[in-house]
Amino acid sequence: MSEKFDVAVIGSGPGGYAAAIRCAQRNASVALIEKEFIGGTCLNCGCIPSKSLLASAHTLLSIKHAAMMGVDVASATPNWPKMQERKNAIVSGFRKGLTGLLKANKIKIIQGKGIITAPGQIKIASDTTTAQLQADKIILATGSQPIQLPDIHLDGQTVISSKEALELQQIPKSMVIIGGGVIGCEMACVYSGVGTKVTVIEALARLIPMEDEWVGRLMQRELSKLGIDCITGQKVTSTDKTSGLAKVSLESGQTIDTEKLLVSIGRRPVVDKETIESVELEMSGSATKINDKMETNVPGIYAIGDTVGTTFLAHGAFAEAKVAATNATGGDEKIADYSLIPRAVYTFPEVASVGKTEQTCREQGLDISVGNSFFKTNGRSVAHNETVGEIRAVRDKTTNKIVGITMVGSIVTELIAAARILLGTTEKITRLSFPHPTVSEVLKESIEDSFGLSLHNPPKI
Repeated sequence: MSEKFDVAVIGSGPGGYAAAIRCAQRNASVALIEKEFIGGTCLNCGCIPSKSLLASAHTLLSIKHAAMMGVDVASATPNWPKMQERKNAIVSGFRKGLTGLLKANKIKIIQGKGIITAPGQIKIASDTTTAQLQADKIILATGSQPIQLPDIHLDGQTVISSKEALELQQIPKSMVIIGGGVIGCEMACVYSGVGTKVTVIEALARLIPMEDEWVGRLMQRELSKLGIDCITGQKVTSTDKTSGLAKVSLESGQTIDTEKLLVSIGRRPVVDKETIESVELEMSGSATKINDKMETNVPGIYAIGDTVGTTFLAHGAFAEAKVAATNATGGDEKIADYSLIPRAVYTFPEVASVGKTEQTCREQGLDISVGNSFFKTNGRSVAHNETVGEIRAVRDKTTNKIVGITMVGSIVTELIAAARILLGTTEKITRLSFPHPTVSEVLKESIEDSFGLSLHNPPKI
């Protein structure tokens, strides 16, 4: 006889483990099914390992500029094996801690591939065995995988995905990155920082194309200062492998020989085909179709995270997990406005935004005022030699509310949470006191500037 649970969660990434814990907190019996490593892509081959390598590369770049800060350092060279060792230790430590946390919440962890065979019925397939379990409610959190270009075969050696890019045993002399989005630009910063000659190729007109035009323009300028060649508005027409190198050909006729070719053009949802067919799961392309309660078309089955293709963000999956878990355990909750989930890119400099972009506002016909403030005029930023970038705040003149904030600069991924709190508030920004000198003052100045009240910006003509 198969085991019976109140809720079964398939997938242990940020959405999956968060949903499992929230269900357990609501006194449900919970099974968490994972086919590989606890923590999913984010912990094991995404967010956490990439930020570890980015931190190492950023430290190296900071040391190289130490003389400007009045600190003499004899030399600074990358120790790649130690960087990889540190990254692996961080991942291992978090994985162990998360496993302990799940067990502390009395969640049963089941190793294997979870396949829904009927409503309330799950088959667990591993290399050697097949088991069954029953659950009153099921939450799908099966994640995503890198999108592959049809004419470029990933071999895991010369032509790689972001997963292999995080695990290279040696620093390559050269790397071409197809895709100038979040992952592509972050990997460009890692490898350029440790000495690789990096070229980023983006088919669209600018880098970080999901953000406003000024962001892409500023990022291309700053990445170029790091020695990264950025080619925008160009598609790759073909690739060939000869003598251990990849030859990349562009529409313009330009060719580039590279030791590593990283294909980083985004991710696509992963949903097991047998599951889709067994319960007639309604799909939207490769993504699971859901409503604002995270319910699929099949009663009792919910879906969250990358598998629904909404944000492709870990914290977006957290938000969806809480909604799905609450509803799966008898509650009634709906997902909030997705534009209020912050977006973050951990490049050098960082990019962060929340709410509507300027472009979106104009497309919607909103009458807006855009305020901005620059880090180069901020005392703390100058003291730390982190003066690149700016913050822009978008005010809807009709409602007089801030509807969007976009930032490029040092630590803006930390500031964006404060920006989220300020969206839509009716409290006058002039009444909020920001400590001085702090980098956060740039946020205050940008909002004040959208009202024409900035003390440190010249009058708008």
